[in-house]
Amino acid sequence: MIAATVGRTFLNAWNDKYQKEYSAKEFFEKEYFSLFFDHPKYMQWVTNSPFVQMKKGQKPEFLTHDERIEKLNDLHAKIDAGLRDASIAIGFPASEEKEFATTSGLVTDLGIKYEAEEVYLSWIGGGLGVGVAGGYSIFFDHAQILLTLYEGWKVYRRLLNEPTLDRLRGNQINTWNGQWLNFAFSMDYEENPDFGYLSNYDIFFQDEKLIEVSTIFWARFYFNLSEKLAEETVTAYIYSLGQTNKTMGFIPFRFHQGRSILSIYKILFGENDALTQKKDYEGMFGIHIKRACEFGAIGLQALEPQGLREYFDKAKMPNFTATAVAAKNGETPEAFEERKKKANKKDYENIISFRTYKTWLIAMITKNKQEDLHYSEEVAKALKEYRADAKKRDRANLLENELLQAKTKKQFLDGLATLVKDVDPKLLETFKILRDKVHLMTTEEFGYFVVLLKFDYAYLESKS
Repeated sequence: MIAATVGRTFLNAWNDKYQKEYSAKEFFEKEYFSLFFDHPKYMQWVTNSPFVQMKKGQKPEFLTHDERIEKLNDLHAKIDAGLRDASIAIGFPASEEKEFATTSGLVTDLGIKYEAEEVYLSWIGGGLGVGVAGGYSIFFDHAQILLTLYEGWKVYRRLLNEPTLDRLRGNQINTWNGQWLNFAFSMDYEENPDFGYLSNYDIFFQDEKLIEVSTIFWARFYFNLSEKLAEETVTAYIYSLGQTNKTMGFIPFRFHQGRSILSIYKILFGENDALTQKKDYEGMFGIHIKRACEFGAIGLQALEPQGLREYFDKAKMPNFTATAVAAKNGETPEAFEERKKKANKKDYENIISFRTYKTWLIAMITKNKQEDLHYSEEVAKALKEYRADAKKRDRANLLENELLQAKTKKQFLDGLATLVKDVDPKLLETFKILRDKVHLMTTEEFGYFVVLLKFDYAYLESKS
């Protein structure tokens, strides 16, 4: 089972780092149990396991240390007796008296024997799943990532034990792992952070009654991992354990492609903006984890920015024109400033959207090719100059309703042929080169290029 495999990778790395020789059972007793279950608030809730099966009158938050040890011994006894269902071994199928339950997936009738060591490894691995938005979790079979998650276990336990954080919810280890992975690989990482420091990074949801860890979107930590693991492709297992177990299978995470996104943004918009706007533009990247897995790998395609697809599917031009804000009669200075603040926020979001969309489109076009990242902008400037020479809207209509809405290369080249009939001679060479480039593009590249050109043209128009 995958959880046991991940547990073994982690335990080997942990023993090596801390110069120990723990077996899986020893680690479970001395480290895992003491962190996860030997406290009023559990870090993990494993349905039907001995740790959640309460005797009459018992509640997890009121158990004594001796009562918790009794439940640990109960688990040991069941493992020694050969029990291997989902309540005893993490990720294993649920069991009925005569056959496996219909809610269990990927069940074999082969008589595979699982040793006790593998069962304890499955528990260790089960605590290393990385929960993401969409109801799925990810197993990374990668020593550095797993050791990083282990450090996060200790922080989560310290927060759960903090008397002032009595509203903090337990049993969220997988959700916590996702947030911790993002934080630990970020530039904001601080060793042994307190709750106040972590609260600045959208890790928690809080109200008067509850504090809980928010589920992170997978693309957030993907970019931070890309900074540290840029030369690696890490194969992960994406799954969901619940009443019905689900799996998306083994999916490679291509971190070098995330690094290329960051590099292109830096080249296009400067190192300072790439750094200060990082949180804003990274938050726009990525599709639902289930759809991302359909590509067979987590990389550039899966990072498609939110909201971009409609510009492929609809004959729609972007609008980046800044919002004009003027004082109204009888309006208080405070109300005016509030409207101005909202308008500025919207304009900033428009800029981030434009930059995010442009970065991804260029990444998809260039991929591993060495090409001028500013080429589409040069073409857009030529189109804008062509448009500006006309007094009527005939040229604008040709550009906005035909050329920039073309779905095929033929439609685009036909529109370009119409355009060059009365173009200024100084622009003619630019459009001849454009014709040749489009002719040589693949159908996929052209689809990205025409949308990119649409954005560059609309952005330049908004600055007129």
